Amino acid sequence: MLKKIRIALAAIFFVGITLLFVGIGHNWWGWMAKLQFLPSALALNLVVVAVILLANFIFGRLYCSVICPMGVFQDVVIWLRRTCGKWLQNAQTRKLKKLKENGSTEKPKVNQYLKRFNYVPEHKWVRYGVLLLAIVSIVVSGQMLIALIAPYSAYGRIVRSIVGVASGSVVPALLITGLVTLVLIFCCAWLWGREYCNTICPVGTTLSLVSRFALFRPTIDTSKCINCGRCGKGCKASCIDTQNHRIDYARCVVCFDCLDNCSEGAIQYRFVGLKGKDASPAKPANDDKQAGADSGRRAFLATTALVGTALAAKAQDHMQGGLAPVIDKQNPERGTRLVPFGAGSVKSFYDHCTACQLCVSACPNGVLRPSTDFEHFLQPVMGYEHGYCRPECNACSQVCPAGAIRPVAPGQKQTIQIGLAHVNLELCFAAKGEASCGNCAYHCPSGAIRMVEQEGMQYKVPTVAEAQCIGCGACENLCPSRPISAITVRGIAVHHTNA
Repeated sequence: MLKKIRIALAAIFFVGITLLFVGIGHNWWGWMAKLQFLPSALALNLVVVAVILLANFIFGRLYCSVICPMGVFQDVVIWLRRTCGKWLQNAQTRKLKKLKENGSTEKPKVNQYLKRFNYVPEHKWVRYGVLLLAIVSIVVSGQMLIALIAPYSAYGRIVRSIVGVASGSVVPALLITGLVTLVLIFCCAWLWGREYCNTICPVGTTLSLVSRFALFRPTIDTSKCINCGRCGKGCKASCIDTQNHRIDYARCVVCFDCLDNCSEGAIQYRFVGLKGKDASPAKPANDDKQAGADSGRRAFLATTALVGTALAAKAQDHMQGGLAPVIDKQNPERGTRLVPFGAGSVKSFYDHCTACQLCVSACPNGVLRPSTDFEHFLQPVMGYEHGYCRPECNACSQVCPAGAIRPVAPGQKQTIQIGLAHVNLELCFAAKGEASCGNCAYHCPSGAIRMVEQEGMQYKVPTVAEAQCIGCGACENLCPSRPISAITVRGIAVHHTNA
């Protein structure tokens, strides 16, 4: 029953978060993104962080089996592996039966394609080394490492790359990294189960510092155990030492598979309290020294983790009307980057962003897309070639789980300035005397652009009232000049708020 409940909850979270990244149902499933551990830590959403840590302290690492989309994705891969294994086993059984009926002594080859899992000791140096690198990366604002190894961001990258292929709007950098991530995670889960969670994932390592002291844990009753080894061979986390009847609770993801695999009922998920004593046999004497060393390491790593948490946490048709080709707009050089309304500043945005691609999927106007430069690799960048940031839209601020984009009410955007529009008269049709345009002034939602007469000019030319401009990009997007607009928006490092 426990396993069925876990699978049902995991399915709900997995489908909901996947739909979020596809761009469906942000109003329905957006709250699930707020429950992701690393984005919540970076957003300093201490309530969510505390609730997740408390839940891990009480129930173990259920977060990794229920809430984390990458964890559930690996479970799907493992289920596919087991299904293939059963099919091959049944095929071999049928072949063996047929051979016996024909009197043949030939035996079918042993199936080595899908071997079962076995207990593997914890790779501590790799595990805690990656965690330390992740913490240092957060401290020095090196978000690229976090974007590549964080589970939530990695899963978002996979989904967005697949969506890009399906829709025809492929960003090469995102496609390559997404597909590489997909292949690596798939192969890792197929061959070694939850090895990514228990070796590379910084969230899994952080939660393991708490889950090893969980009040509820699966325990082995040695009086009922018949040493069949089924629990260890079926453990996707490779954390059950069947020879010594011990479970590594730091790596156990509380999937409840072992409870179903044990035909004798020797494994139970029960309350063990703070002491954590179970029916396992007494530890050998030489384990005391190891326990002392582990205790010291735990204290150091727990402190490091707390410090780290505090510091953080398709192509368009180019022929319009079958006549002349329309030249695509290009994103101009801006100097200072544009970041969304609600970011507060460029530095704050990139310090908190985990490149999960959720705001990219939520943006209805194509303003946000993954960056390809090394410094902010795959983190969102704004551009107005395909659309502009409409004042009534606040989709990205509603879904960001990491605090990179704070919630902004639709009407509030008119009081925030993220950039300033600048006019290049050398590109302006009106200034060159080619046409009386005024497109930028007509469509400016804040009334910051006016058409004025200038000496020597045949037509009125645009001028910008900087105090009124909010940097939404309507002028840049709707300017008929191509490939570079005659009026472009330059970002400002720290956003201004006008009462």
